[in-house]
Amino acid sequence: MKTFRQSAILDLVAQQPIRSQDALRRRLADQGIEATQATISRDTKELGLVKRAADGAYQTSEALSAEAPGEGRIRKAVLDYLRRLERVDQFLVLKTNPGQAQPLAYALDHAAWSEIVGTVAGDDTILLVTRSARDATGLERRLDGWVRGRAHA
Repeated sequence: MKTFRQSAILDLVAQQPIRSQDALRRRLADQGIEATQATISRDTKELGLVKRAADGAYQTSEALSAEAPGEGRIRKAVLDYLRRLERVDQFLVLKTNPGQAQPLAYALDHAAWSEIVGTVAGDDTILLVTRSARDATGLERRLDGWVRGRAHA
């Protein structure tokens, strides 16, 4: 339920300006998802949601980061959340810490990389589908290179 609720939260803040936890709780309730204020507070923290200065609406920290355009944003998400990965034919299985698969999958989905068809995220695992085994190999090298660079930094 937590993963489903957090996914719904990410969708809601991406689609419309939500300025308070109470407004977020009401929008979730409209979708049949009941949550307490304390639960929503934990969820916003775990998802890394921040408020925009301009209008006070919640947004992912990656979307708010103007100084890290394009690939910089996705690289930051990979460095923050990815713990290990494994390629299986044209699929990548990405492992995160518990509760961190959703924000990484969200960042990958919005990276608009042509080799990615889509992602399916659970609590700590993402199944990333690429167009071909060759695309998967290239993406594996890119992500693994970033993670290895972090380990040596």
